Amino acid sequence: MEKMVNIYLYGKKYEVPASLTIMNAMEYAGYQLVRGVGCRCGFCGACATIYRIKGQNELKTCLACQTKVEDNMYIATLPFFPLVKQPYDIQKIKPTEQIMMQLYPEIYSCVGCNACTKACTQDLKVMQYIAYAQRGEYEKCAEESFDCVMCGVCSSRCPAGITHPQVGLLARRLTGKYLAPETEHLLARVAEIEAGDCEAALDEIMAKTAEELKALYNNRDFEQ
Repeated sequence: MEKMVNIYLYGKKYEVPASLTIMNAMEYAGYQLVRGVGCRCGFCGACATIYRIKGQNELKTCLACQTKVEDNMYIATLPFFPLVKQPYDIQKIKPTEQIMMQLYPEIYSCVGCNACTKACTQDLKVMQYIAYAQRGEYEKCAEESFDCVMCGVCSSRCPAGITHPQVGLLARRLTGKYLAPETEHLLARVAEIEAGDCEAALDEIMAKTAEELKALYNNRDFEQ
């Protein structure tokens, strides 16, 4: 028989198979997930979760779809955390140090506690990329924050109220728009699309069945 473990969902005890992820365990226990669930593959960041193992003091964070249950795990999901996004037009702003000060001045209130890094579900060096943003080093900030899934756990643990994911997103947009070198083959492909050169190929793909699309995907050419 499959090994079973005891977990606590919102304070209530459940016995679930040890092989399940937290998300699967919640469904096994009878919860219908309508919030705090998205791609189920660790990319969307919707299933941010906080948990503690009984007898341990450390409060841990994770994505529920990627983390297996443990015995005596006390679980609370974080289906939504308010990440303040300041309005801006990427066509009008420039990658200056002043723009970050204007849009997200709270980053300069960072106390260096590193709680954001410790909480990150992707093991990113969050405090480091905030430091890059403070200095206007947007390319470094973009690279360090590249794998952010915008779950908001880092911000939920920040005493300065920094909206880390939005800061990283702004740095990546500034980098892509103004700092990264232009990609010639991408520009050429965009021009082809705008000229309508791809319409026939798109129509052909749209006419295929689901099975044909799967076969096309599985047998696609890989760049070496």
